Amino acid sequence: MKAKREYRNRERTEVAVLDALVDRADDGMTVFELRAAVEAEIDDLEDALATLKTDGLIVVESDGDQTLIKPADRVIPEVPDEEPEESIGDWLRDRLPF
Repeated sequence: MKAKREYRNRERTEVAVLDALVDRADDGMTVFELRAAVEAEIDDLEDALATLKTDGLIVVESDGDQTLIKPADRVIPEVPDEEPEESIGDWLRDRLPF
């Protein structure tokens, strides 16, 4: 899952961090997990996290043992209750004999 569209006009690393966090919104991610999920230099990742924290787009929680980073609720897109629309590939696969 990706972050809401209105948060996608940011620096590449910031968007990659938001997307990774939205995928694990309930559990959160450690800095090490983010480092593995986002292809960026450590300095760029630190800058992105600082900017996202300042802008209120991430939440940092610490339980003493580890620090987890989660996306702010407003960044997570709403999940529709209904099934997703059929893709063109699915439509063709259902209608063409193979």
